[in-house]
Amino acid sequence: MKKWAFLWLALLLMVVTGCSQEAGGTVSGPSTIQKVLDKKKLVIGTSSGYFPFEMKDKDGKFVGYDMDLGTAIANALKVEVEFKDFTDFGGLIPALQTGDIDMVISGMTIRGDRALAVSFSDPYYSSGQVVMVPKKDTTTKSWQELDQAGKKIAVGQGSTGSLLAKQLFKNAQVMDFDGFTNAALAVKQGQADALIFDEPGVRVFEMMNSDSVRGVYEILSSENLGIALPLNDQATIQWVNSFLASYRNGLDDQASTTKWFKSNDWINQVQQQ
Repeated sequence: MKKWAFLWLALLLMVVTGCSQEAGGTVSGPSTIQKVLDKKKLVIGTSSGYFPFEMKDKDGKFVGYDMDLGTAIANALKVEVEFKDFTDFGGLIPALQTGDIDMVISGMTIRGDRALAVSFSDPYYSSGQVVMVPKKDTTTKSWQELDQAGKKIAVGQGSTGSLLAKQLFKNAQVMDFDGFTNAALAVKQGQADALIFDEPGVRVFEMMNSDSVRGVYEILSSENLGIALPLNDQATIQWVNSFLASYRNGLDDQASTTKWFKSNDWINQVQQQ
C-alpha cells in the first residue's frame, strides 16, 4: 500500500511540475547556457551605431561598452563570441525568440512590454532620456519649450525615447527614424528640431559634432539597461545574473567604463556614420 502511495505521489509531482512549466512558459530542453557550452560559441545580437555601447571600428570590428561585456561573458564560459548586427533594432527580440541569437546586448532598456516576450537580466547600466537640439538653437532648456505645432522631434524607432516622446509631446510631430544615428543626423542636418534619446549616446554624438548640435541634459526619465534572454530560461537567467554580480564595478568593468564614457580617445577610431 505504501509503495502505491509513493508512486501516486511521484506521479502527481511530475504532473504539477509539468503544468507549472507550461503555465509559466519555462523553456523545455537544454538551457541556452548549456547549448552555448555544447557548441562552444556564444552568438550575441546587437545593433551597432549606439555610441559608446555598440559600434564598429574602421576595420569593421565591433567595439564598445556592450562588446566588452559580451566578450567578458564569453571568456567566463570559455567559448568563442560572435556579434550579429541588426540594422533594425526591432528585429533583435524576434531573432532571440527564434533562436537565431543566444542573447541581446544592445543598450536595451528593461521594460514591461518587452518582458512579455523575453526575460531580462539584472541591470548592467543605468541611463536616462535627454534632449538634443541643433547648435543654432541657443535658447531651449527643456522639452516643454519644443512642444509646439510645427516642431519635429526625431526618435529611434522602437526605442524607449520613441515611446516617451509620444507620451510627452501633444503638439509637436514625433518622427521615427531607423536607429539612433539616423535620428541624430536628422537634427544635425536640420530635418528635425530635436532628438529624444539616451544620455550617453547624446553626449558622445555631441562630442563628435560639437559644431552642429548640443545636448540639453535635463533627465526626462531614468531607466535600466539589461541583457535580453530567452523567456523564462531560468538556468540562463541565474547564470547571467551571477556573472553580472561579480563583473559590475569590477576591474574589467571599471576599465571599460573609463575607456568608453570618460575618454574620447577612441572617437577617431570608429566608423562615424
